[in-house]
Amino acid sequence: MTTTFAELGLNEQILAGVDALGFTQPTPVQEQAIPLVLQGRDLVASAQTGTGKTAAFTLPALQLIMGKQGKAAKGDNVSAAQDAGETLISPEEAATEVETTPPRKRRRRRRKKSNDQPQAQPAGGPARPLALVVTPTRELAQQIERVTTTVCQHTGQRCVIVMGGARFDRQLKQLAQGCDLLVATPGRLIDLMEHKHVDLGQVRILVLDEADRMLDMGFWPSVRRIVQALPAKRQNLLFSATIPPSIKGTVDAMLHDPATVEISRVGETADTVEEHLCPVTQGQKTQLLQAIVATGGAEPGAQLERVLVFCRTKHRVDDVSKTLKDAGLKVEVMHADRPQRARDKALERFRDGKVQVLVATDVMSRGIDVSGIDAVVNYDVPMDPEDYVHRIGRTGRAGATGHAYTFVAPDEISPLREIEYFTKKLIPLWDLEGFAYDEGRIVPNSSRSTTKPTRTMFSGSKSRRGFGGPSSGRFGRHY
Repeated sequence: MTTTFAELGLNEQILAGVDALGFTQPTPVQEQAIPLVLQGRDLVASAQTGTGKTAAFTLPALQLIMGKQGKAAKGDNVSAAQDAGETLISPEEAATEVETTPPRKRRRRRRKKSNDQPQAQPAGGPARPLALVVTPTRELAQQIERVTTTVCQHTGQRCVIVMGGARFDRQLKQLAQGCDLLVATPGRLIDLMEHKHVDLGQVRILVLDEADRMLDMGFWPSVRRIVQALPAKRQNLLFSATIPPSIKGTVDAMLHDPATVEISRVGETADTVEEHLCPVTQGQKTQLLQAIVATGGAEPGAQLERVLVFCRTKHRVDDVSKTLKDAGLKVEVMHADRPQRARDKALERFRDGKVQVLVATDVMSRGIDVSGIDAVVNYDVPMDPEDYVHRIGRTGRAGATGHAYTFVAPDEISPLREIEYFTKKLIPLWDLEGFAYDEGRIVPNSSRSTTKPTRTMFSGSKSRRGFGGPSSGRFGRHY
């Protein structure tokens, strides 16, 4: 029996937003998580990339902060503070005070200060959000914004996005107009807190999006500072594609009697993605990529309209994109050194089908939300096995079938094996018909194990058993 969004306990205003988003029925993570969040439970939820985690926390969070009387604040972020006995300036007055600053003074202030630097505190005092979503990347923040903006048009609430790389003065103006739900990257949020533009004392719901990346990849000191500024009594929601054991202790310390929603085990990849392992030499990677784009790859004759290519470094991204452009392909680039405006434009052009290939680093592997990606190409094997799961999860979204090609050169066998140990399965070997491969490539032995061997000081030679040893033939050497 199919469950509907209405059966999950969402009210009419939220359901109107769901309809506007084009959602017809909840995904498994939404079906399980939304009722638990509405019950006020702390929650740890893990699900594969592309399964609807964003809506699983934004929909119930927006409903909960409406208040028991169903007051959907129309730019009205002051209700909670009024309940606490505080008197705040109204959003309309705050906006008026900001807008009535003499134009000449505003222009002079902009010339003196960078748009990316803190400015004077807004006249209306700091923004006091009722819900806070902390997310590691700008692209993820924008992905959340697309969902919340649509829903808030039907609830009358205000959602504000603050992130590094965007104009500081524009974000301050948005905060001054009122904020019910704040979506923030850690660095920018701390800047706003330090300069008294944001007060987290009224936050009722904290969401950590992509919690494994936040806690396991160096974001925890910033997250800890943010958590310390929150009320002790609050609801905590942790969402991620994976919750690895390495962060379990940290997670447990933050939560109170949490419920758990686990749609996928650690290392599990989406069953809508067809994976292909492509043994190739480093010197032939670009040639093979061009051939796949031209021929349709595993679907001969298919038109690949959107191909997402992941490289290990920013310099590698630039080099690969230049070669592809020289070959006549329409290409865009995304990595951390690119200005935010350029990254936004690249993603928009890729989403609109104006470019065929987007070349990116792993910092984008969790922040690219584009429907209709035909193929993901791992130009370089990722060093972190979890990044492999997130990379290939960019295709095969919303039930559609996608293809993921992983190029493995002789010097990348070790990280490839770590991925197969992590996912507990072999990536199927695939060759492009008619492509002339170099003899120097190394092809995997089909009998290789997915269980990582236990090494001892005496097991050096034994660890190589079962990998075939060097051999020649049509596929070059095997391991």
